[in-house]
Parts: sequence; C-alpha cells; structure tokens
Amino acid sequence: MKEETGLDIQNPRLCGIKQLPIENGRYIVFLFHTDEFLGEVTSSDEGEIVWVKKSELPKMNTVNDLLPLLQVIKDEMECDY
Repeated sequence: MKEETGLDIQNPRLCGIKQLPIENGRYIVFLFHTDEFLGEVTSSDEGEIVWVKKSELPKMNTVNDLLPLLQVIKDEMECDY
C-alpha cells in the first residue's frame, strides 16, 4: 500500500477473494479492509489518488470491476461470523 498510495496501513483484515479470468488462466485478487492508516495520500505513476465519497464512484472513470470488488468487501464486512 505504501508504494501505491503513500499510506502505511495497520491491522488489515482479509474480507474477500475475487477470481478474474484472464487469457490462459485467472487473476486472483485478495481484498483487505482497514480504517487504520498513517500518512498522506500520494499519487504514483499508476495515476492520481484522491479521496471521494462512495456515492460518487459510479460517476467516475474507474477500472471496470471496481464496484463489484467493493461489493465483495461490503458483503464480507456485513457477515456475522
């Protein structure tokens, strides 16, 4: 996270795994959640990083699978294990 965002995260919790098909295989994404972090958001070569409200995400130009990935995180956080 430090390299991509400039943030040092603490106590990340695994909250989902998503498999995405790619040519000749699959791409596996491990999704983590935390609300504990230090530092200031810093953009990288990957692109500009800004804080936005969740309600603004559908209007933004993001990767195609961002909203489904966020739904996986939301569903997992609402589970009562």
